[in-house]
This record gives sequence, C-alpha cells and structure tokens, in this order.
Amino acid sequence: MSAEARRPAASVTSPAADSVLRGPGAIAVAMGVMNVATYGFTIVAARLLGPQSYGALASLLATLLVIGVLQLSFQATAARRISADPQHVAQIEKTVLGVTYRASLAIGLVLLVLTPVVNRVLKLDSLATAALVAVTAVPITMMGGQAGVLQGERRWWPLAVLYVANGVPRLVIGTALILWRPDETTAMLGVAIGSLPPVVIGWLALRGHRVPGVVSEEHGFRDVMREILHNSQALLAFFALSSADIIVARNVLPQHSAGLYAGGLILTKAVLFLPQFVIIVAFPSMSTADERRHALTRSLLVVGGLGVCATLGALVLRNVALVFVGGDDYREIASTLWVFAILGTALSMLQLLVYSVLARQGKRSVYLVWAAFLVLVGVGYFVSTLHQLITLVVTTDLVLFALLLALSLYTLRKDDERLAEVVDPGINGA
Repeated sequence: MSAEARRPAASVTSPAADSVLRGPGAIAVAMGVMNVATYGFTIVAARLLGPQSYGALASLLATLLVIGVLQLSFQATAARRISADPQHVAQIEKTVLGVTYRASLAIGLVLLVLTPVVNRVLKLDSLATAALVAVTAVPITMMGGQAGVLQGERRWWPLAVLYVANGVPRLVIGTALILWRPDETTAMLGVAIGSLPPVVIGWLALRGHRVPGVVSEEHGFRDVMREILHNSQALLAFFALSSADIIVARNVLPQHSAGLYAGGLILTKAVLFLPQFVIIVAFPSMSTADERRHALTRSLLVVGGLGVCATLGALVLRNVALVFVGGDDYREIASTLWVFAILGTALSMLQLLVYSVLARQGKRSVYLVWAAFLVLVGVGYFVSTLHQLITLVVTTDLVLFALLLALSLYTLRKDDERLAEVVDPGINGA
C-alpha cells in the first residue's frame, strides 16, 4: 500500500490550518513542545535534586543519549527507504519494525547484564538505579522504528503526537516522583515510565492492516541492517563525543564540581537542541547532489547565528541564564555559562556536519569524530578542575569542527566537479 493511501482522510479545516496541523509545521511545533518539556524536566531535576544527585542523573541521561543512537538510526533508515520507494512500504515497514523490536529487547538484555558495569562507571552506588538504564533503553529504541515509518509515510499528525508524548510525560511523571522522593533513582524511574507513552502511540498509529506488495531484495533484512549499522556508527561517534565529558567529570572531579559541570551542561544541551529544526529541513537538500553545498553552508550560518545569540545572552544576562541551569546552587559557574553556550554551539554545528556526512553516505569523516572522542577521554583523565575540563572539551570540539568542515567542503567541491563532468563531459577538454 502506498504512503498516500495510508494517510488520514482530509480534514474539514481551512487549507491554512490544515497546513499547520497536518503538514511539516506540526512536527516543528511538536518538537518544540518535546524539547521544552525535556528541558523543563532537567531544570526541575537540577533544582530539586541538588548538584550531587543531579550529577548522577545527568550521567544516566548522557548514557541514554548514547544508547539512543540506535533509535535515530532506525528512524533515519526507515524514513529514507519509505520516502525513496513508497511502493514497497509494507515490506519496509515489516522489516524495519521486526528488526526494531528484536534489537530493542536485545539491547535491554545486554544492558541488564552490564548493570554492575554501568553502576561502577557512573559511580552510582545503586544497582537498581543502573538497571533502569536497561529498562528505559527498550521503549526508546522501539520508538525509533515507529517514528521512522510515520516520517517516511508523511503521517505528520501521529508523528507530532508521538513527539509530544516523548517529552510531556517525562516532565509530568518525573516531576511528581522527584517531589515525592528527591533522589536520582526516582528521577530515573520517571524517565523510564515517561518513555512508554510514545511507544503506545506508535503502536496505535501503525496497527492497521498492510497489503503486501512486490517483494524487493533491496529491502531485505541484511540490507536494512547494513544501513542501520552504518548510520549507527556515525551517530554513535557524535553522541559519544557529546556525552563523554559528563562521564569524565564524574570520574576526575569532586562530586560537587561534577554536579556544577552537569548544571552547566543544561545550557549546553539547550543550545545544542535549539536548532534541531534546521537539520530536519536541510537534510533532504543535503541528500541531493546539486543542493548539498548550498544547503550545508546556509544551515551552518543559521545554526551559528543562533549559537552566537545564545552565547551573548549567557554572557550579558548571566543571572537569567543561571535560573535556567538550576538557580543559586550553581552560582559558582555563573561567570562560565557563556563558555557552556559556546560548547553547545560547537556541538550543534558538528551535528549538522555529521548529518551532512550521512546524507552523502560518507565514511572517512567519521574517523575524525572518533579520534576527537579518544583525545577527550584520554586527556580528560589528567585534568583536575572544572575550568580545565570545559577548556579541553571546547577546544577539542572546535578543532574537530574546523577539520570536519574543511574535509566536507573539499569533498563537496569534488562532488560538484564530478557532477559537472556528467552534465557536460567536455567541460574539462578532450
């Protein structure tokens, strides 16, 4: 069945309203709600838990962020394949969801076995808290395949609802549990429970009957897994780099300093996730050979501009920025918040470059990200103060950005030359 046949019936609203409610605009609004709710939960947790307990929760959330790479890989794979070949949507959906559900359970079991390791690495002193990572990983991975199918079929309304459900329940349930018992275990339990509603919504949206179509070998299990693994490796490199510093902080800094660093990262993550809509809009153009260069450069300018505004805001309005990272308990880093904003800007621009690499199916560029991760972890274990760590992280990310941008522009220029030769074989002479 085609993607068009699976879409909801036309509404009775006006064309303008229908465009907002059922078009891509609904996704932008939903992602905004999701990010605000998720950010709100981190603010509530930072305020109610205090630096030490919030530092533990931040390390758990950073671990989930890395594990969530698989979710994003399933989503990207499903969306790309269904969009490119809607005649095989039934086969693609069946394959992707089958792989998704099996992988979700497998990663949950693996993490459950590794609970003592997670407990030791994150210095949680609680096996129950560490086990919640395994419990939460199952539904967030399932959501990836479901979201990818909905995205590929252009079913914007159920996808928008799924995104909202991925943020609001965490804020409501997590806050209630923290108010009941303010520690990292109950906060993480709120995250685990809050990850269930989007899976239920995805299941409801995809439970309808599928009419089998012509089977294509291109969308078989092995090919889908190969693409998922390729996407996972690239995204894992970025998220490992963007999350490694909090784990390093937990191991090399005193607990109070590590908690302060975690508070500063609230601002970093806000700046990182602020321009997510740019990636969503730019990715299709970055996947097209004749639009890649312009899409990338324009997107970098937008992301960079947003980052500059956020950095200036944190520098000039430091007391206002302090409210958003947890209040007076984190006043010791008030004068450093603008540096955390720079870090968020660097990471958001790096993320855009990584998606540009995925769009052109590049492979070598990812090695630079892994190298930066190894430098950060290796050198990070020799620092002893918060300021030394933030300086190391910002420097590493900015150097990586410069190298990755140079390589990307060089590769895109070569692609433009090859495209010109195809259009006009005589352009370079006989």
